Amino acid sequence: MSLSCPVWSYDREMAKSYAELFSPVAGAEAGKALHLMKPADFVNALKAGQDFVVIDIRTPAETDIFTVALPNHLVIPANELFQPENLDHIPTDKTVVIICSSGSRAIAVGTALRHIGLENIYILKGGFKDLSSYLGPSEAN
Repeated sequence: MSLSCPVWSYDREMAKSYAELFSPVAGAEAGKALHLMKPADFVNALKAGQDFVVIDIRTPAETDIFTVALPNHLVIPANELFQPENLDHIPTDKTVVIICSSGSRAIAVGTALRHIGLENIYILKGGFKDLSSYLGPSEAN
């Protein structure tokens, strides 16, 4: 029995750059290397007065219902974020936290932003889902 695979090529330089980006992602420090931020750490940093720019990358249908109500928050859907005029809104001198519903899109977008050179990008682990579970209804208000 023979398994055939299509012959394809990939961008070796890009693969090399991803290998470098992901080289520290191992063991117990993997989450930290990926710039994942737990909801508790996010809330505690906010309470301590840390100045964040939060980017909600959910779709307009999702953000019509609720979004972040913090100073310096941006609502830019993931499918529009990498347009030059939107990238220009992302500061390089402050911590930027990417948030979505569950964290999946934020991981992809945050990793891509770091890959293009923005090292100040962090990802809210678990997104709004875990943030609302951590806070609970009374604490969130």
